[in-house]
Amino acid sequence: MADRTGGGSGWYGHCHQVLVWVLARWGVEPPVAQAMVEQAIGGRFKSWTAPDVLLVEDIAERLSMSLRPDHGVRSDPPLRDHLQSWLATRATVPWQECPADDGRPVTAARDGAAEDIRAFDHAVDPARAQGMLAALGLARDGAARGAALDFELLRGWQRHVLDTAQPPPFRSAPAFAKEGRERYGIGPDTRALMDSCLAESASHPDDNPLPITARAARAARAYLDVCFFHPFDDGNARAAFLALVFVLAREGITLDDVLLLRRISFQADDPQDGLILARYIDSHIKETRRNSALPPQG
Repeated sequence: MADRTGGGSGWYGHCHQVLVWVLARWGVEPPVAQAMVEQAIGGRFKSWTAPDVLLVEDIAERLSMSLRPDHGVRSDPPLRDHLQSWLATRATVPWQECPADDGRPVTAARDGAAEDIRAFDHAVDPARAQGMLAALGLARDGAARGAALDFELLRGWQRHVLDTAQPPPFRSAPAFAKEGRERYGIGPDTRALMDSCLAESASHPDDNPLPITARAARAARAYLDVCFFHPFDDGNARAAFLALVFVLAREGITLDDVLLLRRISFQADDPQDGLILARYIDSHIKETRRNSALPPQG
């Protein structure tokens, strides 16, 4: 392969590419193949030095051992759909166990969401932070007028999150996350199904099976809905965070800190994750209420 490509000292890069092609040829989805190859050969080759037989055999064994049945040909058996896993899990989460509060508004002395964006997102890219702050403002405006949470509302925010000329469309192909370990399917009714799930974030008893006081549960479920429906080609974690902030704002809640609510990861098939996130949110609500009752410093 090195002779044919003339790769010279960079031959191992071509090797990586060819191994991904081979796995893709046999039905392994490209993001999964990329992760598998990186795990098998990452950092093990040296420039200008051909790998010895033992190293080649070890890499081959690593790749073969990492192959699972769901990495096989796409049609037999089908790859697991983690969106369907989430929908099944969603129905079994004991949301009624989530902490409930008295339903009163919670007004923070400082805007924890905006401060986190200025700290974290600005460090990644100032333009990213600017877009997030614009989207946050739109989310708060929508909450103030009692807007319904649906894809159309999300894509209006996402235009600023991704800095696109037009609001981005709903994805048209399966999506992947967590370095290819999770795959979210797509069908003709996926967008409508997401809108139906997001509608349950409202506090109206007729529309929502959750108690009206379980505001943390509604926000947590909306966050995970956006994560696992994965409606956009990019920026879904940011969209999920904005949805969480929106649901709380519509309930009259502003948090002074969001430390536990960003840069975290949840599993589509773990019913405890929904409860854990709801408890994180409830903890922030209670802490914000305590802080707002403290006398001003100085």
